Formats: sequence, C-alpha cells, structure tokens
Amino acid sequence: MDKVTLIIIILASTLRMATPLIFAGLGGVFSEKSGVVNIGLDGMMTIGAFFAVFGSYATGSPIMGILFAAIAGGFLALIHAFLSITLKADQIISGTAINLFSTAFASFLIFKIFKKGGQTDIVTGLPYAIPVAVKEIPVIGPFLAGLNWFVVLAIVLVFVVNFVLFKTPIGLRIRAVGEHPSAADTLGINVYKIRYSCVILSGILAGIGGAALSIGMTPVYKEGMVAGRGFIALAAMIFGNWKPKGTMWACLLFAFGNALEINAQSLSLNIPTEIYSMIPYILTMLALAGFVGKTTAPAADGVPYEKGQR
Repeated sequence: MDKVTLIIIILASTLRMATPLIFAGLGGVFSEKSGVVNIGLDGMMTIGAFFAVFGSYATGSPIMGILFAAIAGGFLALIHAFLSITLKADQIISGTAINLFSTAFASFLIFKIFKKGGQTDIVTGLPYAIPVAVKEIPVIGPFLAGLNWFVVLAIVLVFVVNFVLFKTPIGLRIRAVGEHPSAADTLGINVYKIRYSCVILSGILAGIGGAALSIGMTPVYKEGMVAGRGFIALAAMIFGNWKPKGTMWACLLFAFGNALEINAQSLSLNIPTEIYSMIPYILTMLALAGFVGKTTAPAADGVPYEKGQR
C-alpha cells in the first residue's frame, strides 16, 4: 500500500471514529452551556448503542434503530435532569449512577432478549451511502468510500449547533441560564425548562453517538464497546472550550489515535498494538492536563438553581 493511500485511509478512519465522539461532545456542550454537568454521557452512549441494535433487530430498519437510540438516551438524560435539576442531587454522582446503571442494564437485556451473554446478534446496520462510482475517483475515492450518513450528519450538526448557540435568541437564553441563571430568571426566562430541554437533548445526541458506534460501524452491540468514549467526548468538550467547533477539532484529534490503532498493521512499525490502543486516552490526559485553568466553563456550570436565589 502506497503512502498516499495509507494517509487517506487513516484520515477516513479518523473521521469515522470521531463521529460518535462529536455527537456526544455536542450533547455535552448543550447540557453544560445551560449549567448542568452531564458526566453520564458515557452511559447514554452505551444505552444508545444497545438500543440502536435492538431497534434494528426488532424492526429490521437501522433508521428505527437510530430512533430507539435517541429515545433511550433522552430517557436516561431525563432521569439525570430530574435528579440534578428538580431534586438538586450532586450532578457528578447522578451522572456516575447513570453510567453504572446503563452498562449493567444493557448486559441484562442482552441475556434476556438475545439469550446469550457478551454481545447481541448481528443486525442490519446503516449502509454506506456513497455511490460505488465514487470509489473509483483517484486519490480521494478510498476516503469518501469510508464515510456514511452518520459522518455527514455529525459534521453538519456542528455548524448547526454553533449557529443555534451563538446566533439565535434561544442560544442566548441557553448561555444566559448557564452563566447567570438568577438574572435570566429575572428577565422571564424559565431556567428549569431550558436546563431540562438541554439535558434531554444532550442525552438524545449521546444516544445517537452510541448508534453511530454500533449500527454505524459494526452492526452488533458488545459489552464494553463504548470503552469510555463518553468521557473522551467530555474531555473534547473541555479541550474545545465548551464550543461546538472546538469540540469537533478535539474529537478529531482523539479519534486520530483510534485510527492509528485500526491501521497499525499497515504502518509496518515495530510497536505493540496495545500502545496504539492507549493513544486516545493518553491524548485525553495530556489535553486535560495542559488546559487546566486555560479554558472557561459557564459560570453556573454544575450549580443547582433555586428560584429566587441571588
């Protein structure tokens, strides 16, 4: 394999591996811009990955699988919203509980529905949408052939979310609630409604991110397949300074490590594959260590709001 082709394949793999992270990262942006920490993104991705496969298994349609994933992720986010916004529980503990529950619940459902442990049956995945003729285009053909609708949707969504947050009245309200909820309340903005909506939306996006990981890549759910990607998405959000475009670039950086792992054999380097597997997590730690104190979270991020509070 020549070097140009290898580079193109690695870039395509990077985009593909970044896609679940981008969905979850954008979900994190919505939640934290409104002032609610959603550390449960990993669990919402897990439950989304499972229900995407289950939805495709039950209906024969991967599109329905995506819908199942979005609903499941949104429902978990609703629980997190109720605990952290209404009951004012510690948001980190609530999110951690979501993560623990989702992993165990998915394993339980695998056994109950598919009558086996460890993984589900292989189902109908989301087909690659790129026409066969595109593969024959010189140089970029292999790159385009590795993309599907999840990749396209994720990239488009980055710019849509950026526009909504920074160019629309609803985006201004979301940011106001995350920065100074009492002032927003004084201006007639329903703080609870905004926060509930943003947290639920974050769960929907994380669920779709899980679907992109299962039926968008390997149309099967395996225990542990999310492998902490929700936490990587959170790190990408922080690395990207709680902004959609910054989050996307951070996701691409972290996904590059996964792409190297996938294509390790083609690189012909005398390095154990385990080292490649560690790269995304090493990059995550280095990014967080290097950006501590250099990024600015919303002022009221993680702070429960009591109506009338000043």
